[in-house]
Amino acid sequence: MPEETFEPTSPIVEEAATAATESATSATGTSPEEIESFGDAFAEFERSNKRKAEDGKQIDATVVTIDAENVVLDIGFKTEGILARSTFPNNAEDVKVGDRMLVSVRGRSEGYYELSRIRVAQPTDWTSLQQAFAEKTPVSGVVTGVVKGGITVDVGVRAFMPASRTGTRDAAEMEKLVGQTITCNIIKLDTEEQDVVVDRRSIVEAEAKEHEAARFATLREGDIVSGTVRSLATYGAFVDLGGMDGLLHVSDISWTRINAPEDVLEVGQQLTLKILKVDADAKRVSLGLKQLEAEPWDGAADRYIVGQRVTGTVTRLMDFGAFVELEPGVEGMIHVSEMSWVKKVRKPEDILKVGEQVEVAVLKVDVAEKRISLGLKQTLGDPWSDVALKFPVGSQIEGPVTQLMKFGAFVQVAEGIEGLVHISEMVADKRVNHPSDEVRIGQVVKAQVLAIDSEKRQIKLSMKQLLPTGLGEYLEEHKVGDAVSGRVVDVRGDVAFVELGEGIVATCKIVAAAPAEAKPATGGLDLSALTSMLNNKWKTGAAAPGSAPEPLSAGQIRSFKIKTLDLEAKKIEIELA
Repeated sequence: MPEETFEPTSPIVEEAATAATESATSATGTSPEEIESFGDAFAEFERSNKRKAEDGKQIDATVVTIDAENVVLDIGFKTEGILARSTFPNNAEDVKVGDRMLVSVRGRSEGYYELSRIRVAQPTDWTSLQQAFAEKTPVSGVVTGVVKGGITVDVGVRAFMPASRTGTRDAAEMEKLVGQTITCNIIKLDTEEQDVVVDRRSIVEAEAKEHEAARFATLREGDIVSGTVRSLATYGAFVDLGGMDGLLHVSDISWTRINAPEDVLEVGQQLTLKILKVDADAKRVSLGLKQLEAEPWDGAADRYIVGQRVTGTVTRLMDFGAFVELEPGVEGMIHVSEMSWVKKVRKPEDILKVGEQVEVAVLKVDVAEKRISLGLKQTLGDPWSDVALKFPVGSQIEGPVTQLMKFGAFVQVAEGIEGLVHISEMVADKRVNHPSDEVRIGQVVKAQVLAIDSEKRQIKLSMKQLLPTGLGEYLEEHKVGDAVSGRVVDVRGDVAFVELGEGIVATCKIVAAAPAEAKPATGGLDLSALTSMLNNKWKTGAAAPGSAPEPLSAGQIRSFKIKTLDLEAKKIEIELA
């Protein structure tokens, strides 16, 4: 009987033939020369591997190896096939060597057949195409070229795939498909017009979704993963974790403040990251890069002690102060009130600028809140530290008026030091309604130091103490016992206030007089004596001899005698003469 011959018509059939021969040799222990024909060897191959070779059916494959990324399967060909671990639930943790599963061949890459767990038909004529279209079964085909509006695919007949359905992002990616075996769905089939339109995007998206779901199931918070920067946005970077994207927020890139992700990252960059959060419902993964480095605030309380002087760089200026980087990831803040002893700082930019190196003092450290309060003026020396020695109470100062308020005027005593002249201490002999009635901003005035409070940083000044007054002159010109006359301006209880001159007011203690004894009449009315008494009262205000003095009341002009002169307190006490 003559030996049969068989011409393989494709690389897959050729490999299948070779694999069949090898399998038959291994299974029967016979050499190729002892096998009567290729047909017998192929039949033996089918029986040993139990592979279904009918058109459009999946291959019954066996797991032979599992590595970090792929599951390698024996599909009965000379070359093995691979499935990515991410296409399995739980990243193929439950898959074991020897497990069997149905797969379809998608194409070939790097010496292996790329497999799919989706049933894929391999049509050869219109009938098989119609069956795949009716059953909505994906078909395999070879991309033959790029044409206007898309690509052509050989699926047993010539088919057209629109560019929008290729699953590629640009023309360059579409060009790379030429010559590749792809899996696609038939979305239009017209046998009369021989018009076939296929779609790859739905397959790619379905596989990506399946791959993402399987990959997502393997992610856990705290895991360390590798990824590739896919795109950059103002708020962060999207990182491909191998079938799904995670978000690396700009605040989680570095402990140092970053203005924009592109300052430190670029598309295509490989990163090792930590999973911060996994949102199963929204299918979102938050990633962190800085979390793989030591937290800069750890031990900050030991490195920064209150009162310590440190050097840093101004990073930001805000309305309320300036931020200073003391080390990567650790910033402190100088409030505007801590910038200068000399003047009131309204805007930080009046004192500092971004990028400037400054020496500051540590005022407060709060590691829990990650805050350090800094002071700039503390490194410049406090002008109030020796103000009591430079300007003792009673000394005289001279300086410009810096500010007017309703209650008084501020006067510059020295650089960075101001004192207050209260409105009552401006002039002595009249009432001042507003400081602007007596002084103006910029006017140089003289004043006497009345009191100093270094803790509150306050100095009380008086201008009137240095001005000559009518009262001062009056005190110098009179002595105790002098007879004076004055007008009663007010009576309050047992004290009368008597004006002795313009702006000179004395106090008089009112003493109740004993009732006068009634004298018996000795004769007729003495008209001359009465006239003399009235004239004396009119001229001197004194009561007639032997009569009770008239009570003091406002408006009276009376005679008094100086009882007390207090030059220091500038007070005068008088009594009725």
